[in-house]
Amino acid sequence: MVSRSIRLLSVTAVAVLLGGFTVAQPAQASGNSTKDLAKAVTLAGVMRHLVAFQAIAKLNGNTRASGTPGFTRSADYVATLMRAAGYKVTRQPFSFNFCEDDASSFAQTAPTPTTYVDQVDYDVMDCSGPGTATGAVVPVDLQLTTPNTSSSGCEAADFVGVAGKIALVQRGTCNFGVKAANAEAAGAIGVIMMNQGNTDTPDRQELFLGTLGDPVGIPVIAVSYPQGVAFAGTAGLTVTITTDTVAEVRQTENVIAESRYGNADNVVMTGAHLDSVPAGPGINDNGTGSAGILETALQARNLKTKNKLRFAWWGAEEANLVGSTFYVNSLSEADHAKIKLYLNFDMIGSPNYTFGVYDGDDSAATGAGPGPAGSAQIEQVFLKFFAARKQATAASDFTGRSDYGPFIGTGIPAGGLFTGAEVEKTADDVTKWGGIAGVAYDPCYHQACDSFTPERDGADKAVYAQLRKKYKLVGNVNTFALDTNADAVATAVATFAQDISSIPPRPAAAAARSAPAAVDVHGHAHF
Repeated sequence: MVSRSIRLLSVTAVAVLLGGFTVAQPAQASGNSTKDLAKAVTLAGVMRHLVAFQAIAKLNGNTRASGTPGFTRSADYVATLMRAAGYKVTRQPFSFNFCEDDASSFAQTAPTPTTYVDQVDYDVMDCSGPGTATGAVVPVDLQLTTPNTSSSGCEAADFVGVAGKIALVQRGTCNFGVKAANAEAAGAIGVIMMNQGNTDTPDRQELFLGTLGDPVGIPVIAVSYPQGVAFAGTAGLTVTITTDTVAEVRQTENVIAESRYGNADNVVMTGAHLDSVPAGPGINDNGTGSAGILETALQARNLKTKNKLRFAWWGAEEANLVGSTFYVNSLSEADHAKIKLYLNFDMIGSPNYTFGVYDGDDSAATGAGPGPAGSAQIEQVFLKFFAARKQATAASDFTGRSDYGPFIGTGIPAGGLFTGAEVEKTADDVTKWGGIAGVAYDPCYHQACDSFTPERDGADKAVYAQLRKKYKLVGNVNTFALDTNADAVATAVATFAQDISSIPPRPAAAAARSAPAAVDVHGHAHF
């Protein structure tokens, strides 16, 4: 029997799900200009969808991860509203590797017994195998001097003498999954994956989060570069790794919605991943992006646009961009050519935010190179918007860590916004956007506290007390950042809905193509 409290929650959730659209209707854009749509897309409208996502998570095990009922209900919510708004909705099913870490421990047993703290000193890599591994640690082809150009573990021949032992492998060159699979094939009973240390930036020095892509049968954990160096220099090192993980094939889906109006040969595509991680409801990551494009689509439903609008809510992004990759790889050559550009919105309300704009022209000259031709023009639309608001921006590198990856990997120009994940805010950032230096852009990144009640769900109360003195937060969402970025989303969608003349024609796509897998990354900014 369903308890009374659950029934009440269900009634509340249904009211939210049905009410979000009806309340939004009167404010719809009345014209075709960018200002009309940006004015119609309000913070209140976006927040209604976040409330719905939180309610869905609460009723479904506190998660909206792909492969769980919480994701399916989230997809139902989006599809129902978009159909009611007159869009042609397609739900595209696919299978993926569902991976979850329930518990773990990691300790040095010799020469100095030491217990390490999960998510502080180490992190279990997604799709790690379950079990306990105790043994000597064997460094594998490490490169610990500048420039640290590591290919550690990328070749089977790297794993000499690891049988029955634990391999210490360095990040770099090939996917994490390749390194772990090679270690397992060589008889290693566990893997410690250290960061690369090829630059002084936090993403190559500190503890990182990562996915193996495909499950392996042995425990695999990640550590920082300094910790890996310390392990490599410790004679007689033995450790014990215990992981309690789930890795199995599950079904999930993408939700694709297309407008009634516009030239079907000129598709302007906008996307955000709908799934959270299993640990929590994912209100910022990526409830904010999903809610932002949903409200934009609802308010744009009656715009008679010159170009066809297509919106996508991706599944299994957190499992390494599976949904967006599946979609791009399923396109015919002709359909691929019709997509003139792709706009991606992943985490647009981080509590200790930065206004990140994807660096389409590589003007920052760091990290990855420029996006495909046309990406620079997309970037300029966003830069013009923020300049008009007198807001500073940061160049967000095109690393392939979010759902734009498969698009740029097959030549489709892309752009979008990102307000930051687990990387810490700098003093220079604070001069531009305020906030707290030395604190992550999202202190609840990939945790249960990425919710409307972060402190209740395990967030550092002192940190959030400081953040609330600096900003107006609603749960784990910075309302100023979200409101501003939602207007930026609407501005870009409305701009390209009417005019794509700035986007240069691109060569015909190859008949057989496959989006390249992102190298040693896990989703967006999963360092």
